[in-house]
Amino acid sequence: MNIKKKILVIEDEATLQKALDDVLSQEGFEVLSATDGIVGLEVAKKEKPDLILLDIILPKMDGFEVLSKLKANDKDTPVVILTNLSDLNDVQKALDLGATTYLVKADYHLDEVIRKIKEILCM
Repeated sequence: MNIKKKILVIEDEATLQKALDDVLSQEGFEVLSATDGIVGLEVAKKEKPDLILLDIILPKMDGFEVLSKLKANDKDTPVVILTNLSDLNDVQKALDLGATTYLVKADYHLDEVIRKIKEILCM
């Protein structure tokens, strides 16, 4: 029996959230969604996803704080940052907090996100 890998997408931009949901579902993943940091953290703790796609600029709790709290409880779940912030200090901060990799929204295409996810999950 092939168990679907669970991916949590924490993204407040509705169009991107929908696009990620659609493409990840088509690739055979179970997709969980949250549109703010607090809900994202709750879903992560409850559902224990195999990978988390995390925006930095989020309502209620920013992605840096979410990442910090996630990694305090679970060092093993890979977190891929997907954000508009391209400043090297932001990249370094996210990596220091435990992010697996960092993708700038302006620089990627959805196929790149899928490739990275499969690479990280060894698929």
